[in-house]
Amino acid sequence: MRRVVVVGAGPGGLAAAMLARAAGAHVTVLEAAPRVGGRTAAIERDGFTFDVGPTFFLFPDIIREVFAAAGFDYDALVPMRRLDPMYRLRFADGRTFDASAHVERLKAEVARLDPADAAGVERYLADNRAKFEAFRPVLQKPFLGLGAFLDPAMAKALPYLRPWATVDGDLGRWFRNPDVRLAFSFQSKYLGMSPFKCPSLFTILAHIEYGHGVWHPLGGCNAIPRAMAGCLARMGVPLRLAEPVEEITFQGRRATGVRTAKGAYPADAVVVNADFAAAMRRMVPNHLRRRWTDERIAAKGYSCSTFMLYLGVEGTFPDLAHHTIALARDYARNIRDIEAGQAPAEPSIYVQNGSVTDPSLAPAGHSALYVLVPVGNLAAGTDWRAIAPAYREMVLDRVSDLVGRPIRPLVRTEVMTTPQDWEATGIHLGATFNLAHNLGQMLHNRPRNRFEDVDGVYLTGGGTHPGSGLPTIFESARIATKLLATDLGLDATRVPDSALEAAE
Repeated sequence: MRRVVVVGAGPGGLAAAMLARAAGAHVTVLEAAPRVGGRTAAIERDGFTFDVGPTFFLFPDIIREVFAAAGFDYDALVPMRRLDPMYRLRFADGRTFDASAHVERLKAEVARLDPADAAGVERYLADNRAKFEAFRPVLQKPFLGLGAFLDPAMAKALPYLRPWATVDGDLGRWFRNPDVRLAFSFQSKYLGMSPFKCPSLFTILAHIEYGHGVWHPLGGCNAIPRAMAGCLARMGVPLRLAEPVEEITFQGRRATGVRTAKGAYPADAVVVNADFAAAMRRMVPNHLRRRWTDERIAAKGYSCSTFMLYLGVEGTFPDLAHHTIALARDYARNIRDIEAGQAPAEPSIYVQNGSVTDPSLAPAGHSALYVLVPVGNLAAGTDWRAIAPAYREMVLDRVSDLVGRPIRPLVRTEVMTTPQDWEATGIHLGATFNLAHNLGQMLHNRPRNRFEDVDGVYLTGGGTHPGSGLPTIFESARIATKLLATDLGLDATRVPDSALEAAE
């Protein structure tokens, strides 16, 4: 039986392990942390549960396909609720915008911001539906080289690419009002990018939201990797926690397994689900990496980071939406500060009040508030040890304004995470969304799912194709495992050809 070692028990690694085992491989999963999930794990303190990272769950059809391929019913294991409104935007002057998947409600929300722009809503949604259909086959392909651009699917998608346009610029085709465009560019957050720089391709994220919904798994997004770990246990896959991989072993340029402090794990293939920049420099010798050398990795562009507060508070906030984004007064300046590697003095903040939907996240009469502030990564050398206390106070003031009462006296438990804390967990520069998603770092220019620098190594996660965000991470696991199964002579038919296609 072919042996596969999966490095990292994040969502991509767990999905790859399930699919590889279903294809007939003997699989072992090694995870450095004492818990599964990576950035999709849970923080559990004093009866409160917080997601570490992702809180928006989109396009569940993909993960349903992964579970089904392994013989499990996702919906039976991870109950979910669809949110409406999907999220609420709050402008600095107090105006709000509720993003709804119901077209007439959405048009009414746009009309409150600018009546003239309401006429553009249906055309905008239709265009992004067509763009998504054109790019779906592109995003599900491995993109192992320039030859991928000769694929007929790529030719069909190219007219929608508009490489000269940004998300904000593309939105200008339908909406004249900058606040309306800002309301429809929130999705750039999923990639850790500015709508003024993010490629126009990513307006397709709106179709994923408006066409397929924003979901909340009960217990939080961390319920998904926990369910996956349970499935792996039933499949007989050992999952070894608190066992970090020190290196991938090689014979020439071919991977032969991995080594930890506890011993060696021989393997016919190694799947890496870890921060690409940090993991490659640690686990693969520089002389073996021809394309992705230390120097080239250092020269790449990386996403923003995040300043986090996880607040367990006394009281409930029924008027605070499940997802609320409070936009900075000067949004363009806020973005410039982030791109310069700074901590914005007046940032945009995101607050998840998950308890309004899911009471299990907090003790009775309490709420679990998740607070995220996009900030610059560590490339500029910001010392968060020095500025974090004052920054926390400013953020708590903003949260107090959102909930309509002083938040500090209500806090019963608290966890703070800075970009330096993210870096300490193995995230290069604390860039929580991995390599930046500009066109020069997408498709064949991104680290490939069959890692091109050595043999027998496969990549999944936000740092590889197709990119960051849970749906695309699950798709990266499918692509990587399909390649692995084919290369090793396993039953590749057990790996879905396309979870995206199956959802249509």
